[in-house]
Amino acid sequence: MKKMAQTLYFSLLVIALCSLSEGIQRRYHYINIEKTWTEAQRYCREKYTDLATVNNINDMNELKKTVNNNLEFVWIGLKRTDVFTWKWSLGDPVKYLNWETEPSTDTNNCAVMRNGKWRQQKCIDKLGFICYNGDKSYIIYTSNATWREAQSFCRQYHTDLISVRNQTDNQLIHNIINDPHTSVWIGLFRGLWEWSDNTDSAFRYWDSGQPDNSGTDACTVTNMNNEGKWHDLSCSVSYTFMCHEDELILIQKNLSWTEAVRYCRENHVDLVSVDSEKIQLWVTSVVHQAWTAEVWLGLHYYCLMNLWIWVRGEVVCYQNWAPGVQIQLNHCSGEHRAGAVQSGGDHKWISLPRSQELNFICTRNKEN
Repeated sequence: MKKMAQTLYFSLLVIALCSLSEGIQRRYHYINIEKTWTEAQRYCREKYTDLATVNNINDMNELKKTVNNNLEFVWIGLKRTDVFTWKWSLGDPVKYLNWETEPSTDTNNCAVMRNGKWRQQKCIDKLGFICYNGDKSYIIYTSNATWREAQSFCRQYHTDLISVRNQTDNQLIHNIINDPHTSVWIGLFRGLWEWSDNTDSAFRYWDSGQPDNSGTDACTVTNMNNEGKWHDLSCSVSYTFMCHEDELILIQKNLSWTEAVRYCRENHVDLVSVDSEKIQLWVTSVVHQAWTAEVWLGLHYYCLMNLWIWVRGEVVCYQNWAPGVQIQLNHCSGEHRAGAVQSGGDHKWISLPRSQELNFICTRNKEN
């Protein structure tokens, strides 16, 4: 009877602890002081993480709510550089390329796929395109659109234009097109604009006719009088500005799981606990920059209770294990195990010996 009561108590405790976290990966801070773009960048780096980066429309909406007034211009962290860089609209790192011929320095700043190979194309040409859905499905549209029109359509009705991350993706999309003479837009484009914190985000929210690249207009403001749309302006003008503070930070050091826990607790708050899909998405947004194939999470196996728990004692409710991973070990022999997330692919969790040395993710938020 006593054992049954203990089991019932533990089951109720698990249920009570399984409420989902609503942690925030990026917090925006509106600074009501007028500074030049460079002065604003220095201020944000000293007080927070950096001038504001915007990854998607949800970030943009959050930024607008943080300002919460009708100021005209507010600095964000986007700045023009002197070097064209290829980027995926979805923000994936550009690690795989499959050009038919090496890209030239002409004005063809968008990319198409034809017969399994990529070509540069003028972004204003009208072609079919392929959208990506968050459920990893692809939808091809034969109606003609410019690259930016295709991007807007995919973002409105699906997730974004397709990214091609590897040869497997490339072959799959080639099979979907199924026509060696048809060119379709993919999500690759080339631009001069970079974020202050070196984030790969390719999200853009330019106003009509922007950026106009006139004279010294090399920095970006969000226009609160026009739905937050972006304009390029001279960096030497003084405006109020927006900083951001990241709650998760990837540490590009190779440490054992125990060493990673110690590092995070000494320098930040703790190894990250991924107790909701929302936090898993934030993990995904930083993990692709890792130097190791797997990255430590704050997840470890508590063998005495045959249970996976987070580093601060919470039980594992939300789960994202890779298929076939043995997550219940049922014994305490052998080396202790901990949980890591794959830095590539579908970013699933796997079980590894704690002594393995990996990059890791710390949280700066005491609630995560």
